[in-house]
Amino acid sequence: MSVGHIWYTRWSPDRRKAASDPGVEALGAFARRPVSLLLRYIARHGLSHALILFSIVAAVGCALASQYAVKSLIDSLGVGRSHPWLVERAFIVLVVLIFADNLFWRMGGWIAARAFVAVTGDIREDLFAYLVGHAPTYFADKQPGMLSSRVSATANAVYTAENTVAWNALPPCLAVVGAIGIVASVDPLMAAALVAVSLALATALFWFAHRGSAVHQTFATRAASVDGELVDVIGNMATVRAFGATWREHRRFDAYIELETTSRRRSLLYLERLRLMHAVVTAMLSAGLLGWVLWLWSDERATTGDVVLVSSLGFTILHGTRDLAVSLVDITQHVARLSEAVRTILAPRGLQEAADAVALQAEQPGIEFDDVTFAYPGRRPILDGFSLRIKAGERVGMIGPSGTGKTTVLALLQRFYEPQRGSIRIGSQDISKMTLNSLQDALAVVPQDVSLFHRSLLENLRYGQPDATEEQVHMAALHASCADLIASMPEGFDTIVGDRGAKLSGGQRQRIAIARAILKSAPILLLDEATSSLDSASESAIQAALERLMQGRTVLAIAHRVSTLQNFDRIVVVHRGRVIDEGSPAELASRPGMYHDVIAGQMQRATPRRRTEGDVIARRRAGRQPGMVERLGERNDI
Repeated sequence: MSVGHIWYTRWSPDRRKAASDPGVEALGAFARRPVSLLLRYIARHGLSHALILFSIVAAVGCALASQYAVKSLIDSLGVGRSHPWLVERAFIVLVVLIFADNLFWRMGGWIAARAFVAVTGDIREDLFAYLVGHAPTYFADKQPGMLSSRVSATANAVYTAENTVAWNALPPCLAVVGAIGIVASVDPLMAAALVAVSLALATALFWFAHRGSAVHQTFATRAASVDGELVDVIGNMATVRAFGATWREHRRFDAYIELETTSRRRSLLYLERLRLMHAVVTAMLSAGLLGWVLWLWSDERATTGDVVLVSSLGFTILHGTRDLAVSLVDITQHVARLSEAVRTILAPRGLQEAADAVALQAEQPGIEFDDVTFAYPGRRPILDGFSLRIKAGERVGMIGPSGTGKTTVLALLQRFYEPQRGSIRIGSQDISKMTLNSLQDALAVVPQDVSLFHRSLLENLRYGQPDATEEQVHMAALHASCADLIASMPEGFDTIVGDRGAKLSGGQRQRIAIARAILKSAPILLLDEATSSLDSASESAIQAALERLMQGRTVLAIAHRVSTLQNFDRIVVVHRGRVIDEGSPAELASRPGMYHDVIAGQMQRATPRRRTEGDVIARRRAGRQPGMVERLGERNDI
């Protein structure tokens, strides 16, 4: 079974978890409360965790009772020859406790193997759902590798923290408390002294552990930045090679590694200082405890079994508090990593779905931009009072110089950003009041820079319509003139296209994107230089496919090649964030203006080449030698 099939089975449209799910939205409140976030997911599997807790308490109780059973066995040996049943009873109790101890540990481990994994799966799914709901500006400021490492780091920190608490922190904590209780049966004053020392030691450990949180968080941040840099360089390896920057990137990465290892070293040494402090205190405590019970024995206030019991309990307390201290400082480090990761991922969203959002209703919707002003953070407005009305089923093309806001218009329509002023409507509905799913379902987009997933061609084609039949996929590929491309691939539709479609050329990726849009069959079609990466022959075929695709749909297209807009109903000219001219292609071509200038410029660029060829032929017929420029032109044509 393929990953794609598993995805569709679990997350088909009626079961998918939206990024705007109220449960996912609520995660933002836990950005600075990592422990509360962990408890939230533990509560989802409350019964399993309750059974794990019971098994741990029972196992520790059996272990402590075993030591008391050893005391009873030793004390019964003194009269065992005359009362052998006392020895037999003590032996049976000890054996039963040993078996029960191991049984409860295995029961807890069996349940934890499912519960702990379920918690990490839940938190990873929800963090991903929250992450993808961020506005594009959030991702523009952060490296993809850093974000992906934080999602994984969060899940790993949660899993490690749960395991550490369950198997390394809770058992010694219970053992110390139980051991002190048993010591109280020998001498209450001794138990009281143990309680006082243990509380003082625990308080000191927590204080020092909290004081070192900043050190651990610094390490977590720098570890994430190393992952981000690594992914960034690998993702741009072609550029690195092209500029001969391999050694430069190697030195840059070494600098990041040095910062990360320095932070890791500081974090580990801080933990070692805590462990050293604890080791000194517990060693002195164990020695004092053993001396105390020997003094009681010499004064005939303790039996031989009591000496053995207190000695074994002393070692239990020694090892238990040591293990507890190690576990607590480890948990502190994991919580610091969890805190740093969730603080980044669960940052407030810059763009959210309105609480009263409703689904888009219009089947044949028009589009209206009303006095829209928009500026990217820290920059001047790229759209300033932009207004445009597109009727349902109308085809409108946009032209204008680079940087005038054409692509921004498409981004705003997809609600990647929120305008600072004005409104955008589809039909009669403001898109800020629509559910994001209904808005996205109404739009099919063919971008200029096509990015494909590192998946099969079939999965990429079906991305906008996961339940499309094979026949529908084949027809979409045929209409987009990429059927021959797919047939030439070694595994056909199952061919993996590589990271971002690296195994395909720019034109091939663009044809796949067009087929994907054809297959989605949305009522609104957005084209951003949809044929920019195609040769003339392919462009003609794609134009015919686009013509079929645009039938009965509202179309908004950006194009620099005016030939792609000749069959459009209207062309708008955008300059400095506003519409400065509009009309049919024939109207704009017949009057002075930017569209007329673009046509003239493209014709002029095509004319000199033909004129140069004619001149070369004429000069040859006249017996003249072509000049240097003409020879270069001739050589290029050849």
